Amino acid sequence: MPKRIVPLFLALIVLSGLSACAKKFQPGQLASGIDVGSTYYTQFSLFQEKNNYRTTNYRRGFLIPVNTAVTLTSINSKEITLRLSDSGQPLTIENVPKHTNEDVQAAFLKILGPRKVDLSRFSADEQKAILDGQVKIGMSRKAVQVAIGYPPQNSTPNLSVDDWTYWASRFDRFIVHFKNDKVAEIRH
Repeated sequence: MPKRIVPLFLALIVLSGLSACAKKFQPGQLASGIDVGSTYYTQFSLFQEKNNYRTTNYRRGFLIPVNTAVTLTSINSKEITLRLSDSGQPLTIENVPKHTNEDVQAAFLKILGPRKVDLSRFSADEQKAILDGQVKIGMSRKAVQVAIGYPPQNSTPNLSVDDWTYWASRFDRFIVHFKNDKVAEIRH
């Protein structure tokens, strides 16, 4: 490689690495309702692996049930860092924009809320499935959403459709099929 090209090549490598770095939010850049140090509650059951939850919403790892209290420790353009209130366990939520079609702050507002989800509006069977992070035949759309969260938007861009496609893992998908706004079938 000619000597004049080497510095240019190195500069391009450094710049591409910097563009991949997460950007810190400056004061006043966080959406209303997002405050570092505040307590929030999970708005649906999450599965985490190695203290990490990806917004792709894989259904593997360890269950963190809906209404789990967490403290927001930091947030940047790529991830949210939390601490589970009961155990002190750290949890990082990694936003995957190509699957959510959203930035990290929009993902935050879907996943976490200032109040617990009112589970009393669901039937006893739905409440059990929600707390287990599972989908069962007969569940309402809202119960499925609280039980297992949002399907990746690149697979299910609209929640009014009858088929919601979820990813059990990187290579394993399943479809929750609704009929008359109730789960009629779960296809693997």
